[in-house]
Amino acid sequence: MDALDEELRVPPDPAVAAFFDVDNTILRGASIFYFARELYRRDFFTVQDLARMGWMQARFKALGEKMEHVQLIRERALSFVEGHSVAEITSIGEHVYDEVIADKIWPGTHALAQLHLDAGERVWLVTATPIEMADTIAQRLGLSGALGTVAESVDGVYTGRLVGEPLHGPAKADAIRALAEHEGLDLARCYAYSDSSNDIPMLQLVGKPCAINPDARLRAHAKAQGWRIRDYRTGRKAAKVGVPALAGVGAAAGGVVAGAALRRRNH
Repeated sequence: MDALDEELRVPPDPAVAAFFDVDNTILRGASIFYFARELYRRDFFTVQDLARMGWMQARFKALGEKMEHVQLIRERALSFVEGHSVAEITSIGEHVYDEVIADKIWPGTHALAQLHLDAGERVWLVTATPIEMADTIAQRLGLSGALGTVAESVDGVYTGRLVGEPLHGPAKADAIRALAEHEGLDLARCYAYSDSSNDIPMLQLVGKPCAINPDARLRAHAKAQGWRIRDYRTGRKAAKVGVPALAGVGAAAGGVVAGAALRRRNH
C-alpha cells in the first residue's frame, strides 16, 4: 500500500456492522433451491423430491417467503446430505455459486453491501441457508462472514440432523444479538436489510433497518415505521442507493454464536 492509499483508507469502527438476509435480498429466489437442484443432478434424491422443491421455489418467487415452505425445503435438503462429507458438500456449494447464483445476485444490493465495506464497516449475511452455502456467498462477494443454519457433522461427515433450529425469523435476531455481544457491536448504529416480514425482529433490532425488495407485509410495516425501502426488482439503478459513509470494520471472530457458524475474512 503506497502513501496515498494509506491516506485514503477509511479507519475501521469495530462497533458498526451491516446484516443482510440472502434469499430475495442479496439474490433472486431461494439459494437452497439452487443447491438442492445440483444435489439432484448428483443423484442425492429423486425427481419427485426436486419437483416438490421446484413448486415451492416458484411460489417463493411469486408470492414472497413463506416460512413453512422455506423451512421444508431446507430440512429436506439437509436430510439428503446424511453420510456425505462436509468437504464434498462445500465443494458442491462453491460450484453452485459459480455456475448459478453469481448471475442471480441483485446488483443494487451488492452495491449497497460494497458501500458498507468501502466505509470500513463489516458486512454479515444472516440466513436460514446452510452455513456452507452462506459462507461461500459471503466469500465470493468479499463480505466479512455469514451466520447460517448448521448441519450436524461427526468426524467431517453429516449426520442428517441440524445443530439447533434453522436460522429463521426471531432466531436471526437472537444470533445477531449474540454476535453483537461477542464483537462489541453497537446495534443502535448497525444496519439490517431483508425482503421478508419474517425478518422484522432482525430489522427492529438495529438502529438503521431497510426493506429490500419487500413482501407486502414488510413494505407496509416499513412505511409505517419510516424505514428506508429499496426495490431492485423495478430496475432502479444501483447508483441511486444512498448510505451515510460512517466508519467501521474490525477483525471478525470465528466460533459458534446462537447455533450459527461464524466465518471470517480478514480485511
